[in-house]
Amino acid sequence: GITTYSVAGAHYGYGLLWMLGLVAVALIIVQEMSARLGVVTGKGLADLIRENMGVRATTFVIGILLIANLANTVSEFAGVAAAMEIFGISKFISVPLVAFGVWLLIVKANYKIVERVFLIASAIYLSYVASGLMANPPWGEVAKAVITPSFQFNAGYVTIFITVIGTTIAPWMQFYQQASIVDKGLKISDYTYERIDVIIGSVFAVMVAAFITIACAATIYKNHDSIQTAADAAVALVPLAGENAATLFALGLLNASIFSAAILPLSTAYVVCEAFGWESGVSRDWKEAPVFFGIYTTFIILGAGIILFPFPSLIQAMLDSQTLNGVLLPVILIVMLLLINDKRLMGKYVNGRIFNILAWGTVIILIALTGVLVVTSVFPGLLGS
Repeated sequence: GITTYSVAGAHYGYGLLWMLGLVAVALIIVQEMSARLGVVTGKGLADLIRENMGVRATTFVIGILLIANLANTVSEFAGVAAAMEIFGISKFISVPLVAFGVWLLIVKANYKIVERVFLIASAIYLSYVASGLMANPPWGEVAKAVITPSFQFNAGYVTIFITVIGTTIAPWMQFYQQASIVDKGLKISDYTYERIDVIIGSVFAVMVAAFITIACAATIYKNHDSIQTAADAAVALVPLAGENAATLFALGLLNASIFSAAILPLSTAYVVCEAFGWESGVSRDWKEAPVFFGIYTTFIILGAGIILFPFPSLIQAMLDSQTLNGVLLPVILIVMLLLINDKRLMGKYVNGRIFNILAWGTVIILIALTGVLVVTSVFPGLLGS
């Protein structure tokens, strides 16, 4: 995500800021449905899919998600390596230490401790707000870009446009959020607070994305430089926005990479165990949920281990994982809408008419855009350079 927002700002300036407000609305809609499904049914999304679609269809969906999540997990450990190398620490030291640390947190801590660690980690994303402010952007231009839609019909712009959506509203998020709600034991009585939580979290996420874009637009784009990764952006900021801005940017990348290196394997473990009816949950111990912790451990080892081998480029792995996310996202959203409109499951908590119009509209737009993402990934020259 940070790489995507960095590239958006560095390559296209403020030109993509206008879409972030729409992305925030879409994120709130999707995450609110996920939260409501969790608090009303008391079941995770994979569990509900298995009950309503059968084991065969569930296995197919989970198979795609496993591949995409592994590619994303590898990318997160690559972020750890890249961020620590900025501070002069070898990946052979940083990656094993981080891998062991996130493994220990999930395996040994209970849910309340894990949640508090995650909340503290989320607060560190404010470093991107500081980095963006230090870049001294022309706020008049920023404000104009936020309210002025623009679009370019070329493969690079279309890809980054869709990837901003795909990285902000990823399939694994819906599985993780619903599973964590069930693991935490939230009930219908908690729904109002959970809804507020979803809105605040979504707005915060998109605000951080905006400031990453602004920081890179005000410096790297203005200086006519180009980057490929978030680590490139952190290094490029040194002569343009100062050492402090670059350090904050790099710390944000390190934090996000560690954060996601824990959450992506955790999401995967939840999904697989829910899908096949195995015990799961952070508050359980290894004896109670051996498959859950076994999957989590395997993904940590694979994700960290692959990065320690010579790796020519992570760009293609990241693109491939986004394409897989693109294939899976419309399927997951349609299934969510079918589930949340089922009165047998949801009772009076089904979607209202206006919410359904907004939700289905969001899904149709995302299906169209992810379809373009798949096509441009398979046929990159189709829309030109």
